[in-house]
Amino acid sequence: MGSSDPGSLGARLPLPTTRLGYAVTAAVGVGGVLLVALVTGAVSIPAGAVDAARSFLQQYGLAAVLVAFVLEGAMLLRFAPNESIVPLAVLGLADSPLDVAAIVAVAVVGSTVGQTALFLLARRGGREFLLERRWIGVSEAALNRFDDWFDTWGAVAVPASNTMLFVRGLVTVPAGLSEMDIRAFVLLSTLGTLVFETLLAALAVYAPDAIQGVL
Repeated sequence: MGSSDPGSLGARLPLPTTRLGYAVTAAVGVGGVLLVALVTGAVSIPAGAVDAARSFLQQYGLAAVLVAFVLEGAMLLRFAPNESIVPLAVLGLADSPLDVAAIVAVAVVGSTVGQTALFLLARRGGREFLLERRWIGVSEAALNRFDDWFDTWGAVAVPASNTMLFVRGLVTVPAGLSEMDIRAFVLLSTLGTLVFETLLAALAVYAPDAIQGVL
């Protein structure tokens, strides 16, 4: 991995306030742009996958949200796009602001657990180990692209990648292969997921017609 200055952001905690501010700004900015793209129909979620997610959530409730996000964080989620889970959970399970907060909290915890597990697996197993395990779903071409992104932007790429539609968390692998401190990774992974899932939940609460049109 490269040793560019941005890459040193994850070397220690606490993160400098200004750099943490950059991470927050990146996460919010990317998340906002991509949510606009989702709502305006520039991108869409496959209907069949959404139906599977809806059925799973209706049957198992918050437990389904937790399991889905652990799998999503570890890049093992196959039955539905992760972007559909929180909006569907809010629309189908939430009756109060506390319910919405609980859904977001469970999603953040699950995703962080899954991403941390993948981070540790990458650190201990190495690049070739991950590429040989097809169940992780990381192609060499994709890994190379996110290697380059992480080399360029360093730790700021972790929360930013967690706000990207359909490729959430792919920076987890190069982060694990780098010298990034695990505590910094957990903090920034949590930050990015919290921002993104809060935006999705707010969209489901305040613009349900728009989100249902996409789903």
